[in-house]
Amino acid sequence: MPRHRIADWDNAYANGANIAGSDRWPAAWTEPAQAFRDALSAEGRAHIDIAYGDRPRNRFDLFLPDAAPKGLVVFIHGGYWLESNKSGWSHLARGAVGNGFAVAMPSYTLCPDIRIAGIVREIGAAIDKAAAMVGGPLMLTGHSAGGHLASRMVTTSTPLATDVAKRIRHVVSISGLHDLRPLMFTGHNAALAIDEAEALAESPALLRPMDGVRITCWVGGGERSEFLRQNALLANIWTGLGATTSAVVEPDRHHYDIVDGLADPAHALTRTLISE
Repeated sequence: MPRHRIADWDNAYANGANIAGSDRWPAAWTEPAQAFRDALSAEGRAHIDIAYGDRPRNRFDLFLPDAAPKGLVVFIHGGYWLESNKSGWSHLARGAVGNGFAVAMPSYTLCPDIRIAGIVREIGAAIDKAAAMVGGPLMLTGHSAGGHLASRMVTTSTPLATDVAKRIRHVVSISGLHDLRPLMFTGHNAALAIDEAEALAESPALLRPMDGVRITCWVGGGERSEFLRQNALLANIWTGLGATTSAVVEPDRHHYDIVDGLADPAHALTRTLISE
C-alpha cells in the first residue's frame, strides 16, 4: 500500500529547482510583454498604471480590443505573494483581447510589507475599479499565488462590491495555491508570516464559494505533486459545496509555461476562460 508523507516542504513547493532550464524565466516573458504593451499603446488601446489605491504598487494596466469590449478579464500575477509585477505578464492578455475582451492586470503590495489578507483586499479594490471602467461579464484568472487571489474573490467573504461579484461568469485558477496551511512549513513563511488564523480565513479551499460560482482549476502535468494536489483539492471541495467545477491537467506543461496559452486567442486555456 503506497504511503505519502512530505518531509521537505521547501522542495515540495520549489519550482525553479525542479524544472530544467528554469533560469529562462521570468526573463523569457519580459520581451513579449513589452512588445505587446508597446503595440497596444501605439494604437491607443493600452492604459498603463491606473491607480486603484494609495500604495505605490496599487496600479493596473488595462488593454482594450479593437471594438467595444464583450466583457472584462482580470489576470493576477503570481510570485508567492513575494515578487513580480504586472509588467512581466502583459502579453498574456493577447488571447482574451484577440477574442474581443478587455483585460486588466494589477500589481499589488508584496509581502513582507503586507499580509496576504491585505493583498486580498487590494485585489478586490483593483477589480472593483476595473469593473467600473468596463461593462459586461467578468472573468478572473491568475497564476500560482494569483490563482489563490482569483479564487479567493468568489468566496462568501469576498472583498468585492456586491454588484461586481454578481457579474463574475467564470474563474480560472492556474496552478493555484488554494490551501495556505502547507506554506506555513516552508522557508517562504519567514516573509509571508502566515499563521493558522490567516490560513483558515484566506484559503479558498477552506471557505465556501459564493452561490452560482463556476471555477476551472488548471495545472500542468509536469508540475510538482503539491501543485497537482492543490489543483484537484479546490475543485473537489467546491463541487461538494454547490459550485460548478472543472479540474484540468494540461500535458507537457510545467509551472512556468502553463500560462502561455493565455497569449493565444485559439488556445484551450483562453477559450475556457472566456467560455459561456
